[in-house]
Amino acid sequence: MATDFARSDDPLLDRLLRAAGSQRIRAADLSLARIDRLLARMGSPHRKLPPVFHVAGTNGKGSTCAFLRAGLEAAGLRVHVFTSPHLVRVNERIRLAGTLVTDAELAEALGDVLRVNAGQPLSFFESLTAAAFLLFAATPADAVVLEVGLGGRLDATNVVEAPLVTGIAELSMDHVAILGPTIRHIAAEKAGIAKRGVPLVTQRYPPAVAARVAEVAALAGAPVLARGEAWDARSPDGQLMVAVGEREVVLPAPRLAGAHQADNAALAVVMLLSQAELPVPQAALVGAMQWAQWPARLQPITGGPLFDLLPEGSRLVVDGGHNPSAAKAIAAWAARQDDGLPLVVVLGMLETKDREAFLKGLPPEARRIGVPVSGHRHWPPETLAAETAPDLEAAFRRVTAPARVLVAGSLHLAGEFLKRNGPLPA
Repeated sequence: MATDFARSDDPLLDRLLRAAGSQRIRAADLSLARIDRLLARMGSPHRKLPPVFHVAGTNGKGSTCAFLRAGLEAAGLRVHVFTSPHLVRVNERIRLAGTLVTDAELAEALGDVLRVNAGQPLSFFESLTAAAFLLFAATPADAVVLEVGLGGRLDATNVVEAPLVTGIAELSMDHVAILGPTIRHIAAEKAGIAKRGVPLVTQRYPPAVAARVAEVAALAGAPVLARGEAWDARSPDGQLMVAVGEREVVLPAPRLAGAHQADNAALAVVMLLSQAELPVPQAALVGAMQWAQWPARLQPITGGPLFDLLPEGSRLVVDGGHNPSAAKAIAAWAARQDDGLPLVVVLGMLETKDREAFLKGLPPEARRIGVPVSGHRHWPPETLAAETAPDLEAAFRRVTAPARVLVAGSLHLAGEFLKRNGPLPA
């Protein structure tokens, strides 16, 4: 498992981030005991939150959170958001009532966490989760959108005892050394966010996987709203049609690129419609489709210093996908392009990721250029492609004729690209 960490240009925040990263535990040691102990000593801020929408999944959970946030904000509600990882700045992980946390706000909260923790074992992610809960409890808002970091059952976000709605996005193989060797193991861990009496909205999964999710939910006492049973969705001709029971909602297709985003948007819509505490009218759901933003997910880039290195007439997209399902989504996106441009994939991957499975899923006709992922343990570029480059700039300079260029394979590589080229996530 890659070590989670962050740096900041703000000296005080950087010192605190380094301190949070120094309280390391074993990477695979998932547990709620540490954060439970810490939060109890901090006055249990996780029990003082606005209504929570809690989202797990292998792929798509971040995008689902983006659609949830957009829908709630379009309804005029103030929304806290906690997601991970960040792309460029750690502040991206925490949004207070619609605005990214400032360096000063994060430094104050993280300083309180470290002071109360007093050097006891605590992961970096647990430190940030506790800081987010402190900030969320102290700042007025109407809702919280909470993304699981890893797994679900033992993820630090799972200390929230009574969310309003829970949801599970796409499930596939990832983090097998921690979550288990089969998709059923992974499904059980993700379904661990289920809570008694709280609707659990799920996508359509293979029968054995769906059965495992249902089993875990039943033990928790959570009603399951499974796609294909309680709800369904389809995407005809630029629309997204979501049916929940007897109700059908007709929306514009989401603006986020990729056919898979319709699935993520539909999951968010059903989560919003599966609760009655926060009113979300049809107009707000339309707004969610149009306004949701989620950087580095088939994100088109139209300018910047790296973009300017490409031959005139080229197109550029950046995507942080790094597992087989992400490669499948990339291949589906590439198949729908009709610009006649050859595909060039600038590829970097962490060594913890299934390199062979990801590469196998990419379009076979794509020209690949392997690059390192700076600051992280990564697969050597020559194991990713016959053609390599020492960095992104050199890779872009090797594209000598108009092409459709995709930066892919790692959220960390995507973040490096956005930091050097822009636009920065906001």
